[in-house]
Amino acid sequence: MPQSVFAIKPVNFWRPALYALLCLLLSLQSWQLCSAATLTLAVVGIDADARYQPRRLEHNYPGHPQGRVLDAVRVAQEESSPELTAVGHTLQVKSITVPGPAQWPLLIVRIKEAHAQYVVLDMSGEDVAAFVQQAQAALPGVLFFNVTAGEDVLRGSACFSALLHTFPSVAMQYDALAQYLAARSWTQALVLVGPTPQDQILRDAFARSARRYGVKVVKQAPFKLSADPRERDLGNIRLLTNERTYDAVVVIDSDGEFARSVPYNTQLPRPVLGSSGLVAEAWHVQWDSNGGPQLSRRFFKSAHRPMTTQDWAAWVAVKSIVSVLAEHPAASPTEQLRALRSGTIYMDGFKGPRLSYRPWDGQLRQPVFLAHADGVAAVAPFEGVMHPVEVLDTLGVDEKESTCRQRP
Repeated sequence: MPQSVFAIKPVNFWRPALYALLCLLLSLQSWQLCSAATLTLAVVGIDADARYQPRRLEHNYPGHPQGRVLDAVRVAQEESSPELTAVGHTLQVKSITVPGPAQWPLLIVRIKEAHAQYVVLDMSGEDVAAFVQQAQAALPGVLFFNVTAGEDVLRGSACFSALLHTFPSVAMQYDALAQYLAARSWTQALVLVGPTPQDQILRDAFARSARRYGVKVVKQAPFKLSADPRERDLGNIRLLTNERTYDAVVVIDSDGEFARSVPYNTQLPRPVLGSSGLVAEAWHVQWDSNGGPQLSRRFFKSAHRPMTTQDWAAWVAVKSIVSVLAEHPAASPTEQLRALRSGTIYMDGFKGPRLSYRPWDGQLRQPVFLAHADGVAAVAPFEGVMHPVEVLDTLGVDEKESTCRQRP
């Protein structure tokens, strides 16, 4: 039965209620024991972030951000206020930005001045790695949340003990796509790959997922959008898809411009997945179960735009803080980090199963939607996919595969 947004979770309900009752009984003589502690969450980013340039936002490419994640943090802050108050805390949110990466030292100083215990990183993967490398030592005890970068290296060889990831990794997204192809018996894939270094990283991620779930790449073709007449064929979709032995087209385009033109333009009538068509997402505005419509409406009312994957990742980062404080109200940020990384603190992400963090790399376990413009077609992991411990760990890098060696 789908979990209702109105369902009362016994642990999270009774503990705050008993705490509030204790505060009431002690209020006449020892009100200090129950006075609220103010916690600070800083949402940090770059003023000139290319992802948020107006011309870029106008394109509205699938899977790309449509606005600053501060909007989602504000929504989660408002929703969580009663639960935090019940356990003796309040949460204030501060937005801190700097002109560019050259100002990382200034950003660290401003986070210190704000006395922030939590930092939400609204940055590209490259900037997340560079900033946390400097900030983790300068800001001991601070929890960092990556809410917009999917790079697997951040969960692998370049991981950090204090960095948690609510945005699904690239491996999780392509595992979801490969599971979908396998579930539909579309096991012959034609792959179109863009020219950028990021496209090559995504290509390798899909190749890994394809091997994992028995999808064969029958052909891999490079594409390129160019005004050079000599390169015109590299942008000709019908020519690129002029094969006879494939079940689906997987288009890998980190920029998004070429991918948008692929659906309904292939030489053969075939489904399109990847960077357009059917896209792996953490959230979709048309998700209609588990309280999803209510969350999407609340976000739209506040931000005046639809909720995206990046927004949901920022929202659930705040919910993670609330969940660990509900279980351990007096814990320090370092103790909270250990509890979250233990995998024993659970969140309701409005996606069905309860969510938790993987101990080996700090990635939030979560279902992944396979969505198109008008709705969610399917949810991974799929029925029949097996795992000895946790089926959500069939999406992404499992513990035995992980190269992350950093733990709190």
